[in-house]
Amino acid sequence: MDGIFEEWLRSLPMRRPFGLGWDWPGEDLIRVDEFRDGATVVIRAELPGIDPAKDVELTVADGVLRIRAERRVDEKSEDKGYTRHEMRYGSLARTLPLPEGVQEADIAATYRDGILEIRVPVPEQPEKSEPTRIAIST
Repeated sequence: MDGIFEEWLRSLPMRRPFGLGWDWPGEDLIRVDEFRDGATVVIRAELPGIDPAKDVELTVADGVLRIRAERRVDEKSEDKGYTRHEMRYGSLARTLPLPEGVQEADIAATYRDGILEIRVPVPEQPEKSEPTRIAIST
């Protein structure tokens, strides 16, 4: 739970002061869109410029989905004398809680055009009944 809270804090919108070159909190956080498509939770993670077969690790344990990715620097680009070098390289991560009752074996992921899409079928929850009022005797 601490990890999820820390990632939430890092994801808060902040701006790096002009001209500073050090890492700013949240830059190593994978940006996601999460929405419901019928009985499926869809998570789309923004991961351009990576090879999903080599550079992405997707795991599920204890009701938590973990996405880890590594964006590698092209060795040939190191000696080109950049005027500006803002593209982010290195390790990226995101941890997301999953709905209760999700079967890990049913989760599917695809990667296309820099977007990792994870589809999580959510089992039907039994309808909640109205609370029964209990009379209190005095």
